[in-house]
Formats: sequence, structure tokens, C-alpha cells
Amino acid sequence: MKTQKELKREYRERPKPAGVFRIRNLANGKVLLGSSRNLEGPLNAHKFMLTMGSHRNEALQKEWNEYGAKNFVFEILEVVKVKDDPDFDLDDELTLLEEIWLEKLQPFGERGYNTGNRIRQA
Repeated sequence: MKTQKELKREYRERPKPAGVFRIRNLANGKVLLGSSRNLEGPLNAHKFMLTMGSHRNEALQKEWNEYGAKNFVFEILEVVKVKDDPDFDLDDELTLLEEIWLEKLQPFGERGYNTGNRIRQA
């Protein structure tokens, strides 16, 4: 049986999935599109900020307060497939996924909460 310390170390050292995510309002279909080199971090941060009432996206926070947490889903849309190739560049692959999903979902204005094309988070 592994110790608590060993489990924590393994958790920290495991590869973090990079990719594209969205927060979707089930009541009106609006979305916030985001991406990260570590998907777990921003998804947790968004949930926390929304729950605390301190999200920097005012429109999203307003509708979260109005419709309630039960009307929002947090979804991973696509994870970067890491290739065993010396020329593979995680940032380039993530940028490509961002462009594809921005084009596909157009999460601006009536359709979403995004205010620009920069969706990458830490």
C-alpha cells in the first residue's frame, strides 16, 4: 500500500492534459471557450470564482447568479494528442485546437461569453 506522500508525488508528476474546454449555459446555450496546458487547473478555478461570485467575466457571473450552478456544465472538448516526435510542439498543437474550436463555436456576442480570440489560460 502506497503512503500518502507517494500518492501526492505521483499525482504531481503525472502528465497534465492540455486542451480546449467550455463552460456551457444550459438555459440559453451560451458558452465560454477556454484552453490550457493543464485543463484541470482552469476548470477548477472557474468553478471556484463563479461559486464565490468573483469571476472576472461579468456576463458569465451575472447569468451564473441568475440561472444557478445546476444550469452550467463544464466540458473538456478536446485534449491535445501528444506525439512521440522530436518536432512535436504542445503550444503549436494547442493553438491549432483553439483556432478550430473558436471557428466552430463562435463564442461571442449572443453565442457566448468570450470577448476576444485569446482563450489560453495558465
